[in-house]
Amino acid sequence: MQRQVLSLYRGFLRAARSKPTEDRRQIESIVSAEFRQNSKQVDRKNFLYIEYLLRRGKKQLDQLKSPDTIGLSSCNVSSSKKNAET
Repeated sequence: MQRQVLSLYRGFLRAARSKPTEDRRQIESIVSAEFRQNSKQVDRKNFLYIEYLLRRGKKQLDQLKSPDTIGLSSCNVSSSKKNAET
């Protein structure tokens, strides 16, 4: 699962390279902040939530890869799900 997370992160950085410079910096900043925040807040044993985040991230990545997409936004998910025991 750790490989999937790293692969997703690299995918976002690769996709950001295809965007204009200003948008690229914003995308890289958002992606970095989201991954850093989730690494600190999500329990590593909460596999269901991590899988959810991976699915959500893959959808966002697919959208970002679209030539019509120029940016990325972040959204916060309730913290009660992040710490739930599975």
